[in-house]
Amino acid sequence: MVSGVIKVDHLLTKMAADLATLIKAKQLENPIMIGIHTGGVWLAEHLHQQLAIESPLGTLDISFYRDDFSRAGLNPKVQPSALPCATEDRHIILVDDVIMSGRTIRAAMNELFDYGRPASITLVTLLDLNRRELPIQADITGDTLQLADDELVKLTGPVPLALEIRKKDNL
Repeated sequence: MVSGVIKVDHLLTKMAADLATLIKAKQLENPIMIGIHTGGVWLAEHLHQQLAIESPLGTLDISFYRDDFSRAGLNPKVQPSALPCATEDRHIILVDDVIMSGRTIRAAMNELFDYGRPASITLVTLLDLNRRELPIQADITGDTLQLADDELVKLTGPVPLALEIRKKDNL
């Protein structure tokens, strides 16, 4: 049973405004926005449209870069990464739905560096669960949430986008 549903429209509006301010302040000319499959891509689609970013949207599937790949095996929903252009010396806006341990972001950065060395990476996440195992911090966050040990959060979408908070045994 769902413990709670959080609509994300207001968070996306806030994130877009914060990101526009950051892009202007850091003078990030023509950044490339890249979403991490799956939830990060859904969010990136919304933000990319709201910010009218010129470069096409990229997508990243980090399945082969995960540090638990040998234990967890191949995800049956692996999709190819699709970067719209070279990343060498480009400013990248990396979007994911939730940051918890930092391991997904580390894997995404490893994959990005295989395509070239970006000038910078700006990390945008909808939700921060503050359970870091690695020293990785988002630049833009929609909200911070503390979950009980028996709870999980999942982004549902792509339309409408919402966060579901569930008990672990009910997934």
